[in-house]
Amino acid sequence: MNYLAHIYLSGDNNLVTIGNFIADGIKGSDYKKFSKDLKIGILLHRHIDTFTDAHKTVRMSTRRLHEKYGHYSGVIVDILYDHFLAKNWKNYSKIPLDEYVDTFYDLLEEHLEILPQPIKHMMPYMINGNWLLSYASIEGIQKVLEGMNRRTKNRSQMNLAINELQEFYDEFESEFTSFFNELIESSNKKLSELNLKFV
Repeated sequence: MNYLAHIYLSGDNNLVTIGNFIADGIKGSDYKKFSKDLKIGILLHRHIDTFTDAHKTVRMSTRRLHEKYGHYSGVIVDILYDHFLAKNWKNYSKIPLDEYVDTFYDLLEEHLEILPQPIKHMMPYMINGNWLLSYASIEGIQKVLEGMNRRTKNRSQMNLAINELQEFYDEFESEFTSFFNELIESSNKKLSELNLKFV
């Protein structure tokens, strides 16, 4: 899953949210160096990624893209799924999306000292471009895909995946909705287990 889903699935604990958000940059057993709540967030992130990658519904979505985008298909699906989470946000949260993401940006700034350098470097772009809110529109997703394509020096052609999003929009949305309900349940269960483990 992409940024918005990871943040949402972290629950109400701010440090768990931060841990989940920075987890991609924390390798192997390095998570043990962090405080309890950050550890929980990092391990929750890993659980979410493992559950997502193995799920049959997600694989249906990636299969639709695989011939054209190869191993970038999973990255594209993560981004498309964040679009459907943002678009249907009212189904998942009582807090309006713009309010929710502003609170998260404030949280990042409050905890700047514990963020890894790559996150600190990315933050101004994320906040100024309001990435999380932009996911709700097709135009916003187009910009994200274009940015990802640039990062691969145009090798991935991920910018073109907006065409598949539009062509198979209903299929992707249906797959996201079905999968995300299961992911919420699995993440909540894992979060409870981790909270007991690190008492």
